[in-house]
Amino acid sequence: MKMDFQKTLLTFFTLFLFNTFLFAEDTWTYTQSAEKLKLMTPEIALQLLKKGNDRFVSGNMKNRNFLQQAKLTKKNQHPFAFILSCMDSRGSSELIFDQGIGDIFAGRVAGNVVDKDQLAGMEYATQVMGSHIIVVMGHTSCGAVKGACTDTKLGNLTQLVNKIMPAVNTIKQNAHTSTLDCDDTKNINAIAKQNVLNMIKEIQQESPLIRKSIEEKHVMIIGAMHDLSSGRVTFFEK
Repeated sequence: MKMDFQKTLLTFFTLFLFNTFLFAEDTWTYTQSAEKLKLMTPEIALQLLKKGNDRFVSGNMKNRNFLQQAKLTKKNQHPFAFILSCMDSRGSSELIFDQGIGDIFAGRVAGNVVDKDQLAGMEYATQVMGSHIIVVMGHTSCGAVKGACTDTKLGNLTQLVNKIMPAVNTIKQNAHTSTLDCDDTKNINAIAKQNVLNMIKEIQQESPLIRKSIEEKHVMIIGAMHDLSSGRVTFFEK
């Protein structure tokens, strides 16, 4: 109990110092720096994303000078997070988490599925650049997920939706049925959430480097769902 209290107190104190450091700067030109990355923890990284989404949902996004940020980051970048999300045009991670140039790595692919290239990007982010959190984010009414639900066969799309099929099968098993109504958004969203969980598991299975960083508490991996209608991102409880 004492250790938990001390850990909570330390996290709170670190977050206080980090926020003091952060808000002392002009947000007009603000971008991540090496100094901030050293002060950060996975828990702080998660809070930054949550606060950014709060700003997006409330319409109070920071007024950034993106050209100035591009100039500030032309030689170095210090992103604190890697977000794997769907390629859906309504789900830009930089926007829905209200982040600027140089703040996050954004990997985007239909159905937010994992492959060797995405794993390589995550390893680069966490092992080389020092990012503290990996977020795998699905979204409501996902077209790629619906394609898996209906067992779509179309060129290269076929192999992509096949990666989502294990999530479809899990939802079928949970519902004790061999078929699903793929026009029911509840079914599509349930599959999307299960797919996120599957991808998180796959990342840790396929990347010993990332798994070790998670076990040592240097990196957090967490799932999330983006509600297209509200903009709200809901993170899965750890």
